Amino acid sequence: MVVQGEADTRTALAALTLRARLAPTGAPAQQQPQQQQQQQATAAGMKADATSKAAKKADGAGESAKKPKAAAPAAPAAPAVSPEEAERRFQLLRSVGEECVTEEDLRNLVSKKPSFRLYDGFEPSGRMHIAQGIFKALNVNKCTSAGGRFVFWVADWFALMNDKMGGDLDKIKVVGQYFIEVWKGAGMDLDNVEFRWASDDIIDNAGPYWDQMLDITKRFTIARIKKCCQIMGRLENKLTAAQVLYPIMQCTDIFFLRADICQLGVDQRKVNMLAREYCDFIGRKLKPVILSHHMLYGLAEGQAKMSKSNPDSAIFMEDPVSEVERKLDIAYCPREAKAKSADDPESLSLVEDDLKNPCLDYVQHIVMTQPNAVFAAGGREYPDFESARAAFLSGELAEQDLKRGLAACVNTLMQPVRDHFASDPHAKRVLELVREYKREEAKPPTRLKRMGKLGAAGSLVVVMAPCPASPRWSLSEVLSTKAALKRAREEAAAGGGELVLYLPDLNAIALNCFG
Repeated sequence: MVVQGEADTRTALAALTLRARLAPTGAPAQQQPQQQQQQQATAAGMKADATSKAAKKADGAGESAKKPKAAAPAAPAAPAVSPEEAERRFQLLRSVGEECVTEEDLRNLVSKKPSFRLYDGFEPSGRMHIAQGIFKALNVNKCTSAGGRFVFWVADWFALMNDKMGGDLDKIKVVGQYFIEVWKGAGMDLDNVEFRWASDDIIDNAGPYWDQMLDITKRFTIARIKKCCQIMGRLENKLTAAQVLYPIMQCTDIFFLRADICQLGVDQRKVNMLAREYCDFIGRKLKPVILSHHMLYGLAEGQAKMSKSNPDSAIFMEDPVSEVERKLDIAYCPREAKAKSADDPESLSLVEDDLKNPCLDYVQHIVMTQPNAVFAAGGREYPDFESARAAFLSGELAEQDLKRGLAACVNTLMQPVRDHFASDPHAKRVLELVREYKREEAKPPTRLKRMGKLGAAGSLVVVMAPCPASPRWSLSEVLSTKAALKRAREEAAAGGGELVLYLPDLNAIALNCFG
């Protein structure tokens, strides 16, 4: 009979032996870090196995000598978080989301886990508007005040798949730095925030990341994945192959980053729900909580959210005072709801709002969510959003007074960001580069941009082995691979290159071979 520790040890030793056989001759004596970790894990397994056997032997000897005394009953474990603190955390987090899936899961999380992880991802795709700047900084500070650690996934590879910044990864990374500088100026609590770059993390952790992604791909149909592509603002019939991968990778990110809470906008709801569905497939009980924040309306009529392609539809974080005043002065600001039509865009709001007034939306979600906020307009002060809205709808507060008061509040909130970009040399240079990029006409990449290089001194001669789709290879597959290796060896020797036999194991995983 083989115990679990012995089986693990034998498996690890077999893996190391196989690597030694496949290792190229002339390799340096110094081991790679991954090999060292595997050997250390093997040694630890052998040691644990020996310790376990010794402990069993000692226990047996002890029982023959005398019976051990009964252990005293363990004291009940104290709750990780007091009920009062758990309720405070729940209410603070719940105020961030227009929707929470589910409130029961959120209560359970904040009452049992003193420290939890929240995640949001962003594409570095150009200038940052006020919803990403002021509104996001406010929500993050609420989340960290509730005991969370906020993880930002700087989705540079995702921006590349979406062809942002002309498909230039170097420019995309600069824009990512610009986003971080905006949040510094906006007062985000960066002590409890970490920024993770997708391109770096995925390369450094390729094994677990792609294994997770491939497992997700096996659980869903193409039709189900296409329903999530709204997250990119793309129509289903105009998707590239890379854009179909986008929601699959975004779902993978949630598990890769060990997120307890997905704190993204309502427009990302479908892919977050995909992650919860995946948990049902694999039998995972602790699902990520979805805390979806409100999507601010665009300033033009009929815009469900702000658009970077229309500069007048949004206030951008480096806009000067006069530009903020101009944009709000021409903003759509109705007192009565328009009749619905078939041409109306799909709503991204989970709360019924027939009026869809972007100026009132700014008052509610930008101004009145600030600590101890009071909205001053038309010579009066309004202590809450409801009173300001009622005054405007009744005609007591004039449209121009509403807009002037709103512009004053917005400019006050944005001034620290302007000051940061004016006084910090690094932030100033980053902003100059972003403005330069936006002035350039977007062009498709003219050359292949590689994320990394193989560490070969000369050229590579690669032979592709058949996909390991079954335990047995046919004789023709063996002979053809052998012939290809012979030709490749001669070619590599003649050109001073390196011979590589590529084993497509991930292909077999994607094809669900061997379960």
